[in-house]
Formats: sequence, structure tokens, C-alpha cells
Amino acid sequence: MIEKDFVPKPYTNTVESGTVSWASPSNIALVKYWGKKAHQIPENTSISFTLNHCKTETKISFKKKAATNDFSFDVFLEGEKEDDFKPKIETFFKRIETYLPFLKHYYFKIETSNTFPHSSGIASSASGMSALALCLLSIEKQLGADLSEENFTKKASFLARLGSGSACRSLEGPIVVWGAHYEIKGSSNLYGVTYTGAVHESFKNYRDTILLIDKGEKQVSSTVGHNLMYNHPFAQERFKQAETNITALKHILEQGDLDEFIALVEREALTLHAMMMTSMPYFILMKPNTLEVIHKIWEYRKATNSKVCFTLDAGANVHMLYPDSEAQNVLKFIETELAGYCQNKHYINDSVGLGASAL
Repeated sequence: MIEKDFVPKPYTNTVESGTVSWASPSNIALVKYWGKKAHQIPENTSISFTLNHCKTETKISFKKKAATNDFSFDVFLEGEKEDDFKPKIETFFKRIETYLPFLKHYYFKIETSNTFPHSSGIASSASGMSALALCLLSIEKQLGADLSEENFTKKASFLARLGSGSACRSLEGPIVVWGAHYEIKGSSNLYGVTYTGAVHESFKNYRDTILLIDKGEKQVSSTVGHNLMYNHPFAQERFKQAETNITALKHILEQGDLDEFIALVEREALTLHAMMMTSMPYFILMKPNTLEVIHKIWEYRKATNSKVCFTLDAGANVHMLYPDSEAQNVLKFIETELAGYCQNKHYINDSVGLGASAL
């Protein structure tokens, strides 16, 4: 599908008011995307695990209004009005109005909450924007939009991408690809697609424990970080590396080679942060305890022959990925040796899940 396919035909129904609700999860990229073109188009393909429990739950109450010259909405987080969120959502509305032309015809009360603790340090833009996109698309469907189940998901992912790039990977699961790649059928720069390649039994029921090293606000936003890739001296080689790693990961997932999985995923995480440290201006999002935890994981793996590995998003927190069969031993290791490196000894146990759901 291309952009114009997401522009709806005239609506056939009139709806005065209503309420819609969705829950959408966060995700953790295995092959990272860092750098984008105009209109939230990624410079390289990325692939991610969808999380199971770290979700944003969003409810939108909407009511038709007389004036249609501007957007009208309020945002509530955990029951508290959050005007700080309004500029980002207004920007999102402006980007998607062509594809949802009803937006200025209604007042929206947007109520959102996270199943993970507020200010936990987990990026909520992916789960938040995908849940918001799903709610808005549910309203469009009530207005009579002709959307099959497949096209509903594609359009929701397409819209979510325009709010936050990685949000387009949060609608489905357990593994989602975003970005056109010649070896992955149906992959697109415009939306995420469920990975349909062969996946070895070793990767079923995979676990992700998120070590919350630092719950503070990042010193450099992801948007700024992406923009610094425009003139980055290593950018083109990085984009090539990511595409090559997608091909390699495809074979790893098929063969169930956990050692190769570990090497690729950890290298991807460190490359992401290497791009940050070598941009101009340069910056570091890892904290001292991030590095301490990484070294502890390496020591544990060497001593026990465990298949646990780490990955990082654009922040200080550490995602520990490991097979379900190792859960008991890894969780004991976390509790006894790693929790002390987390802020307030806080970590979250999660697993790979299946995507968003209506509430």
C-alpha cells in the first residue's frame, strides 16, 4: 500500500458521540533504527520483540462540535490533566488529518495510563501513540470507513508511525518488522508488519526483564538523536550494517542459534550508542550502572553458559533477553546481583507478546 491508499472515501455514517478504548504494548528492537528521512521514513529496516505486559491503555470520549476550524482535545494521564502532552498530540493530528479528516469535527477527551509505573524510565511513545492511533481509527470505522481487519491494522500502524516511528511496531507480535527489506515479504517503510518467517522453538516464550537504571528524563530526546544522523560520518555504513543484520537475524531465528543471536543483539545495542557518542554534538545516554550491569551479564554468561543477553533502547535502562527455560536462574541472578544497580532496586519482568487489543 502507498500513502494515498490510506486517504478515506467520504464517510457514510453520522456519529454524535461515543467512547473507544485500546491497550497497546511497548516493544524492544533487536535490530535498531536510528536515523530517518522526511515523514518518519526509516533509514534502515528494524525488527523488534513485542512486549506482553508493558502497555498503554487509552480511552477516547468524543463529541461532535459546531466549529471545525481547529483541533479540540484534552489529555489526562493517570487521571491528571496533562497539558504538556498537547503540543505533541497536536503535531500528530496535523500529520494525520489528511488520513482522518474528521479530527476537527470532534472534541476528544483522551484518558491514558500505563500498566508499567509512571516515570519508570520505559519509553512510552511507542505504546502511547499506537494506542491513540487505534482509538482514532476505531472512531473512523464507526463513521463508516471501509476497512478490512488487515487494512485496519496497516492503517493504524501507518498512523502510529507519524506520531512515533517505533510505535508502528507495537500493534502486532510477537516479532514485527518495519522498513522495506528485500528478504522480508510485505515489509514496508510506511507501517510495521508481523514477521512471518520461520521462528525456531528456542525463541518461543522469550523473556525480557527491564532493569530500570535511571528513571529520569533523557538529556537528548530520540527526535534530536535521529536528526544528528543526517551529517553523521558513519551513518551510511551503519544503515548498511543494519540491513545486513536483518538478513543474519532472519537465519538466526530460523536455525535457533542462540549464541549468534546474543552476538548480533548486543552488537546492535552497542552500535546504537556508538552512533550517539560519535555524532556532533556527541552525547552519552548510558549511565555508570548501565556499564556495570553489562559487565555483570557477561561474567554471568561466561560462568554459567547461560543464553541471557542484553539490549538497550535510546536510554540507560537495560533489557535482559533470555529463554523461558532459564527464567528461574536468571531472575535469581537479577535479584541477588543486579537489582542493586537499578534505581530503587526497580526492575520489571515481561515477556514477548502478541500486540494490541481493544478494551
